[in-house]
Amino acid sequence: MAKAKPLLLLVVLVTLLTAGAVKISVKPAPKEAAFTIRNVDEQIVLYTIYRGSYDKIGPAIGKLFALAGQKAIRPAGPVAYAYLNNPKYVSSEHWLTEIRIPVAKDAIKHAGALGQFTDVKVLPPMQVAVATKPPGQADPAPIYQKLYRWIAGQGYVITDAASEIFLTNAMTGDYAKMKTEILVPVEKLSESEP
Repeated sequence: MAKAKPLLLLVVLVTLLTAGAVKISVKPAPKEAAFTIRNVDEQIVLYTIYRGSYDKIGPAIGKLFALAGQKAIRPAGPVAYAYLNNPKYVSSEHWLTEIRIPVAKDAIKHAGALGQFTDVKVLPPMQVAVATKPPGQADPAPIYQKLYRWIAGQGYVITDAASEIFLTNAMTGDYAKMKTEILVPVEKLSESEP
């Protein structure tokens, strides 16, 4: 009888699982970032410069969207951050981030009229190396390190600061739960360059 109990329990569990009465979920490990080169078209952005820790950036994003509403500027894509200094070398109260909201082309009429650290500008077309940060990864540093090595290994050089497009709500403040695309502007080295 003692040997029959585990077998009976196994049969009951298999029956319940098959019938859908019991669900067992296994949380998958975060996926490894994949890298690619992409051409990005010219883009008009409403932007502001934010100084401080990334986990307190939500209100600044809210103010930028409020300004867009006041000026009838239509957002045309997800929020992005351009990182203007390296958090490894600067304390968090001095981190500089350009918060960007892609906007409709007619917003360019506001360029130069929104303030000292907030404006509308044109980002030129460019080639970028792209990595996707999957939800579940709190620290993007390993992705950046691998991406930078991959860029060099593919014969490219970095031409500008990295940016990150938030494919989920950037105002929530829980970076680990967000899916993002990390973009690094690059240029291919020609064979004749040293």
